[in-house]
Amino acid sequence: MALKKIWRGEYAGMAVFALAMGGFAIGTTEFGAMGLVPYFSSGLSISPQQAGNAISAYALGVVVGAPVLAVAVAHLPRRNVLVGLMVAFALANGLSGFAPDYRWMLAFRFAAGLPHGAYFGVASLVASEMVPLEQRAQAIARVLLGLTIATIVGVPLADFIGQMVGWRWAFALVAMLALATAFMVLRFVPVTRVALHDAPNPLAELRVLKRPQVWLTLGIGAIGFGGMFAVYTYLASTLLLVTKASSVTVPVMLGIFGFGLTIGNLVSAWFADKALMPTVAVVLVWSAAGLALYPFMTHAVWSMAVAVFLIGCGGGLATPLQARLMQVAEGAQTLAAALNHSAFNIANALGPWLAGMAIGAGFGWGVSGWVGCGLALAGLALWCVAVVAERRAGVRLIQT
Repeated sequence: MALKKIWRGEYAGMAVFALAMGGFAIGTTEFGAMGLVPYFSSGLSISPQQAGNAISAYALGVVVGAPVLAVAVAHLPRRNVLVGLMVAFALANGLSGFAPDYRWMLAFRFAAGLPHGAYFGVASLVASEMVPLEQRAQAIARVLLGLTIATIVGVPLADFIGQMVGWRWAFALVAMLALATAFMVLRFVPVTRVALHDAPNPLAELRVLKRPQVWLTLGIGAIGFGGMFAVYTYLASTLLLVTKASSVTVPVMLGIFGFGLTIGNLVSAWFADKALMPTVAVVLVWSAAGLALYPFMTHAVWSMAVAVFLIGCGGGLATPLQARLMQVAEGAQTLAAALNHSAFNIANALGPWLAGMAIGAGFGWGVSGWVGCGLALAGLALWCVAVVAERRAGVRLIQT
């Protein structure tokens, strides 16, 4: 209750804004780098498929960094953790802008991914603790709102900077945003410590990995979310090479995707607080449908705009899965919340990798939609396994 009283004070709104600002910086680099693939592939003299490996390197950094850092910092004051993570994030993105070749680019993108999951895990946990249990998903959504707004504003801005000034300056923008976040968190987020009897320790946090429902939830995110990334990573290239759109269209289309992502995040959060797991299933079905339409929509700008918006709405999967992980993790919520972003970035690596192989095999750029549809349906299959397993355990999951 003490934390809730602090957050209802004078700086509550600014504290939430500070947490969301970190999501804005992360979203700008995570999604912005995908839109910059044609530009830094040319700048580093590598193929678009190789440039896609830089996206996968960032995702791998998230996968590795989220659990390791979450366990390491679980006992520390959360404000200090958030500041430290943002400073490290700023440094790695700044160095990405100075990458002299392909290998250094991979290394710096991996380093940039390390703080990602731990930041969202800690920030989501802090935000969820300031509201009643039945509003937890909406509190998490407010933190993730920074990431989704980044896809509307930050990503198109990064793409515009990449076109007009150079892709290196886009990473410099992210570094400045991260430093601004660190300052705002230090200024407005209160210092909080977990009570001694509740203080996490590495062993307690790792026990969460023994729970089957944790792994099933992570699997839904790791596979089901891969479809969105399969399309998004190659969206700019598809627009330029298949749709024959002008380069000016690319940031506009990225903004449309971001608008869909924001709408999906807010709507899914509202429904998740009322019916958590059914919301997950509906979002996966929506994603599969939108992705299946995508290959038929690539030849005109207007139809691409419709498809991209629909696929973006499928990004609303993040919030209900975050809430579900925190629900099944019980006393190990720091690690569980961070692992959600590990799962999503496995998806971020898996989707582009599978789509890249299909494109490289000569099936055309639109095949990324079919790959994505298959991944969304595979995520839905895992959802079914989770529901059956929970019912056999005697819990009526479908109503929670």
